[in-house]
Order: sequence, then structure tokens, then C-alpha cells
Amino acid sequence: MEFRPGDASGPAWLGAPIDARSLFAPEHAALMATLRGLAPAEWDREAVPGWTVRDLAAHVLGDCYGRLARDRDHHASGPAPAPGETLETFIHRINQEWVTAFSRVSPAALIETLDLIGAQTTRFFESVDLDAPSLGVSWAGIDPAPMWLDSARDLTEFWTHRQQIRHAVGLPTDPDPRALTMVLDTFMRAVPHTLRTVDAPPGTQVRVEVEGPAGGAWTATATATATATAPGTRWTLAEPDAGRPAARVRLDAETAWRLCTRGIRPGTALARAGIEGDRALAEAACRVVSIVH
Repeated sequence: MEFRPGDASGPAWLGAPIDARSLFAPEHAALMATLRGLAPAEWDREAVPGWTVRDLAAHVLGDCYGRLARDRDHHASGPAPAPGETLETFIHRINQEWVTAFSRVSPAALIETLDLIGAQTTRFFESVDLDAPSLGVSWAGIDPAPMWLDSARDLTEFWTHRQQIRHAVGLPTDPDPRALTMVLDTFMRAVPHTLRTVDAPPGTQVRVEVEGPAGGAWTATATATATATAPGTRWTLAEPDAGRPAARVRLDAETAWRLCTRGIRPGTALARAGIEGDRALAEAACRVVSIVH
């Protein structure tokens, strides 16, 4: 799905625009506090499969450099997909190449560099035009995407990686609901794309509810707007909740964000979920993925 520059806030099916700009500074400060509080041995703990805490911090730094190069500095050089290489394979490859190159950098130097470049990235995001076209968000099915979604997507990545570092050193998920509210709201923009292969009569609704202070509710509605190039049922977050969803899925916040980032599998989320109505629709909604996977 394309977003044309004339579309003020992006396609309506993505739902109401959100503004993550004010959350980048506290998120950066929280990450730096976490990294500065690590004991030397904790930098070598596994944070995600195959990557240590130090590797993950280096990856965050790479994301910051990439954003500044592309969007602030308009720097056109850099790696490109190999012939026949999928987006997912390309991203995983260049991420690993960056982390491998940074294996010679000490945690102390990494902290200093990430503090500097992360602060510049924060200032960049604080200044963006939310209505402008930006990088595609593959898991939401749109390329290019409106900046409000692209910037919120980056906030979710920074927040998620910080939680992975916390978990690696024995800390729980940060309970502050301010960032998690935005993270969950961003992740749920993947629901219409997740349901794209699910056929249902127009007007069918699937409601996903996340409990707790950071939670909310998102209702995807089947429409009859299929085209020759996009056959099948289309789903949208733009329609009002009619109060009679065909399927209702209730999740706690921890289960929801871990599901969206594949920290847990859909079957695990389903086992924890409260489900009402059409189970097949509920299971389809629980296949949601809000990262490049």
C-alpha cells in the first residue's frame, strides 16, 4: 500500500495518527541510565538469541546512525539488498554486519557514543513533520508510511530493545505506562495487515483489548474495498466499534507487547488470552507481528 504526499495523515485504515515525538527524550534517558548501571559481566549476557547486551546496544546505535544519515543528512550511500534478497534477509544481514564490526568497541566507548548520537536522534524526531511521507513500515503493509507511524515505529524499537536488555540482567519490564501506551498503540496498527488474508463479510469486526493502565482497545473492520491488484477482504481501523465484534481478544500488556515482537509465540498468547466469539478470527488476530520478522 502506498502513501501519497497529498494524504495529510496517511490512509484511514491505519487509524487515527499518533504523536510519539515527546517520548524520545525520556526513552533515551532511560536507556542510558540502564546501560550505565550495568556491571561489567552483564554486558556479556544474552539479550536476544545470538546477541549479547553489548551487541544489542551497538544495534541501537546503528539504528540511530542510519536514521540521521537518511533523514537528517540526506546521505544516499550505504548497503543495498543483494539481487533476490528479501527485505527481511537484507535487514538481518546488515544488522549482523554492524554488530560484528562493533565487537571491538568497549562498553565504555559504546555508552559515550550512544549518548551523543542518541541525543541527536531524539532532537531529529522531535522536529519531524508527522504528515510527511517517510520510510515504509512493512508489518503495517504500507510503503512509504506517514512519518507519524514511522517515528512511532522507531520508538517501539528503542523501547523494546531496552526491555530486552533489562530482562537479560534480571530486571522486569519497565512499568511506566507512558511509553508502553504509545508502544501498544503503534503495534496494533499491524492488525489490519495481519488480517489481510482473512475473508469475512463486510462489517465483520475483530476487537483486540489490552488490559491495564497502558492498555486500550482496537477494532478492525472488514470492508468491501478489494481491487484487482488487492483481492480479498480489506480491514481497517477507521470504522467505529459497533459493540458487537465477531471476535474479541483480551490480553494483558506484557503478553501483548511480547506477542507483537515475537518474544512469545501466538499459541502462548492464545493460551493466556480471553477469547469471545469466532475463535478462528481471534487466532488470526493473534498472528500479529509488529517487527521485521
